[in-house]
Amino acid sequence: MNYLFLAIAIVAEVIGTSFMKLSDGFTRPVPSIVTVAAYLIAFYFLSLTLKTIPTGIAYAIWSGVGIVLIATVAWVFQGQRLDLPAMIGMALIIAGVAVMNLFSSAAAH
Repeated sequence: MNYLFLAIAIVAEVIGTSFMKLSDGFTRPVPSIVTVAAYLIAFYFLSLTLKTIPTGIAYAIWSGVGIVLIATVAWVFQGQRLDLPAMIGMALIIAGVAVMNLFSSAAAH
C-alpha cells in the first residue's frame, strides 16, 4: 500500500501543478479550487507514505516521477516543447530514482 499511496500523492501533485497553470495566478476560481484540493490530497497521501518509506527515498521518487510527469503533461496538453537536453535530463532523473531503489541500502524498508 505504501507505494500506492505514493503514486496517488504523485498523481495528485501533477494534477495540482497542471491546474495551477490554468488558474492564471489563482484568478480563475475552478482551476484554483482544483489546485488546492489536489495539493491537499497529495500531501495527505505523502504523509501516509512517510510512515513506511524513508523520507529521502519517498521524496526522491515523488520529485523525480513528478518532474517527468509534469513535463509530459505540459508537452501533451500545454504545448511545451521538450528539446534533447530536457529529455536527457529527465532520463537521468528516472535513472537516478531507479538506482536508488534498486541498489541503495537507504531504500530498504
